[in-house]
Amino acid sequence: MNFSDNQSIYLQITEFVKEQVLIGKWEPEEKIPSVRDLAAELQVNPNTVMRAYDFLQQEGIIYNRRGIGNHLAADARERILAARRETFLKAEIPAFIRNMLLLGIGFDELERYYKSFLQDHPKE
Repeated sequence: MNFSDNQSIYLQITEFVKEQVLIGKWEPEEKIPSVRDLAAELQVNPNTVMRAYDFLQQEGIIYNRRGIGNHLAADARERILAARRETFLKAEIPAFIRNMLLLGIGFDELERYYKSFLQDHPKE
């Protein structure tokens, strides 16, 4: 995994975990990789993965079964989608609309681009 300098590594790991859930690689109630296994896979310090897992536990995305390991919550996908939708609608859309206004891009042009994108990238 290539890490960005713009965000803490543990937060990038939380996004990686969430992406695994959203693409269906990790299923609800399924055991996820151990701290050490994920640290080795991502080539990071196990303490960094532990911090990411703690953060995900606080969000209710994962939970720990003592002696067995970390598992995805039954509603992990729904929690992730709800949080991403909220961020998208409250932070990204307003910034996007401001840019549209600054650049003089109207909804007609946006609609054409949207339709073109869907044709070029079906079900991405």
